[in-house]
Amino acid sequence: MKLKCVPADFQVEEQITLRSTGGPFALYLLNKESIGTLEAIDQIVQRWNFSRPQMAWAGLKDRHARTSQYITVKGGPRQNMEAGGIQLKFLGYAARPVHPRDIVSNRFTVVMRDMDAPSIAAAQRTLAEAERDGLPNYFDEQRFGSLGESGVFIAQPWCKGDYEQALWLALAEHNDHDRPDEREQKRLLRELWGKWPECKAALARSHRRSVITFLADKPIQPDFKRAFALIRQELRSLWLAAYQSHLWNQMLAAVLEANCPPEVLRRQRIARQELPFFTSLPAEHRDWLHAFQMPLPSARLHLDPGDLKDLIDDVMSAEGMELREVRVKYPRDAFFSRGERPAIFLPEYLTHETAADDIYRGREKLTLKFTLRRGSYATIFVKRITGLAWSDEEDDSEEEAPTEEA
Repeated sequence: MKLKCVPADFQVEEQITLRSTGGPFALYLLNKESIGTLEAIDQIVQRWNFSRPQMAWAGLKDRHARTSQYITVKGGPRQNMEAGGIQLKFLGYAARPVHPRDIVSNRFTVVMRDMDAPSIAAAQRTLAEAERDGLPNYFDEQRFGSLGESGVFIAQPWCKGDYEQALWLALAEHNDHDRPDEREQKRLLRELWGKWPECKAALARSHRRSVITFLADKPIQPDFKRAFALIRQELRSLWLAAYQSHLWNQMLAAVLEANCPPEVLRRQRIARQELPFFTSLPAEHRDWLHAFQMPLPSARLHLDPGDLKDLIDDVMSAEGMELREVRVKYPRDAFFSRGERPAIFLPEYLTHETAADDIYRGREKLTLKFTLRRGSYATIFVKRITGLAWSDEEDDSEEEAPTEEA
């Protein structure tokens, strides 16, 4: 079985609430293929000579796909644009910029290729199970692009006040997603860590070098706390979201393990953790699990004594943390999100059909169409159906920004 053989094998259509009712923000539909959202934004900025802060988008869409989504440009022109794998269609003007909370759902088309009759039948049985019981609403790999080879989240030492380790993880640790030039700059920094004037001289001009320059100005008593604060706020917000998402995944895993018999649980790897997926939910737990909204963990979460508080305390203990420590003391321009997230999601408007595979002759393909509410991952659905982890090559999308209320 093969996924994403061509861009049209993975299609996403964003559905939002924002309408063009008049105002200073031009609203556009962005259609793109084989290009990431941020790359597309860069093209628009260069083509129209706008500044990046004028642009807003609700979500990041996969690079290896055919996708449509909405963007706004403050003071944008009343015109369309085509360039390098993107098409921009002007829809009108809106009163405010588009926001992640505007997303209602995403409509997906996924084509699974190179299948035989037994694998088609197995996938169809799994689809029936998913329609009945749903799937665990884990944050998937796209959320964890900043996790380096140590498996330590940047936000963990940040919360504990270890700014040097947080800075090292952010600027120097090897990450499999790094480009070759980035990999080399990180190697130099690891070799010269602590020798700040030498680091400054060795590094190419970049945001990383600007931070090291600050340390090089006072090499005897480096101020790691202030140096960490020099890193762009949007990156630091992503690192908080990644760690909070990891903690939430661990909480959901504990809920499933406590309420599902072992024989119905199968493991899938997400962010280096083997997390349980259920093949079916016990009938006595199905209704409340479908309705269960699990809180996002942070120091602002105050729970009465009970099973959920005990579960979260156990998860935090395994992390070497306490819930009260899941907060940012400095700098105070980035925060952990607050709110709740459904424990289980059910695909809506699900259809599937088989046909002869037009790429792999003599084989069949299975085409799925379904809608997911905001915040749920199609890759989780695909993993459940195929029983395969989404490989790094297939999951090369940009790291997602947090969408819950901050």
